[in-house]
Order: sequence, then structure tokens, then C-alpha cells
Amino acid sequence: METLLAILAVLCGLIGLLGAIVPAVPGTLLSYAGLLIAYYMQGSEITNNQLIVWAVISLGVIVLDYILPGYFSKKFGGTKSGITGATVGVFVGMFLGPVGIILGPFVGAVAGELLGNKLSFDEALKVGFGSLMSFFVGTGFKLLAGGFMMYYILKDII
Repeated sequence: METLLAILAVLCGLIGLLGAIVPAVPGTLLSYAGLLIAYYMQGSEITNNQLIVWAVISLGVIVLDYILPGYFSKKFGGTKSGITGATVGVFVGMFLGPVGIILGPFVGAVAGELLGNKLSFDEALKVGFGSLMSFFVGTGFKLLAGGFMMYYILKDII
């Protein structure tokens, strides 16, 4: 049973890291699930306090992931049309591989602003850049949190 739990914990951690990049996969939650599974293994050195701290960090990262796109869009002059375009770009980009995942929100935000608000191309590019920055900052937070949780999972089961 311990071997099964160890495999499951590592799989959750790895899929969680993948989910830091792929929008449809709940990466931070899966990473935390892996940490939680490792905690329940015999001889685990993960403490209750660590679980609480990582739960708070995970929740914070999830909340930030929802706040950042709107923040960056507004910061760079975006409107609802740009935010809608970026959201559509996220989903379309998922089907176009890694480049689509990165560029989808950018192209979607630019297209949304051009079609919905008749902004100049330069203004729409600025909003698209804000969307791209949001993706990189959010992904960075998710990768950091997931990477540290993966470290603790591996440290605990080895």
C-alpha cells in the first residue's frame, strides 16, 4: 500500500507541475494533493504546520491566478472585450500545443480589443502584452509552488 501511495503522490506532483502550464489542469490543487498523500504515508516527516502553510500558499496561488489576468489587463488598458478575447485565446491555445498555450491569450486579447473596441493596433498590442505578462507571472507562481511541493513529496518518500 505504501508503494501505491508513493506512486500516487509523485504522479499528483508531476501532473500538478504540468497543470502549472496547462490551464485546464488544476496544477496547484494536484500538487497539494500529492503532498497530502505523502503526509499519510508511514514514516512521513511532513508536519501538520507544513500542510497548513502549503494549503494557505496553494489557496493564495489559486486566488492570484484568477486576479492577475484582470489586473494586468486593466493595468495595460484592457476592457471586457480584451479579457473575453484572452479567455477565448486560452481555450483555443490549449489545442495548439505549447506555443498556442503561451500565445493564445495574447492573440485573443489583441483580437478582442481590435474587434470590440476599435482600439488602435498599438493599443491592442499593449493589452495583449499585459495578458502575456499575466500568463508568465501566474505560471511562475504556480511552478514555484508546485516545484517546492514536489521537492517535499520526493524528500518525504525517498
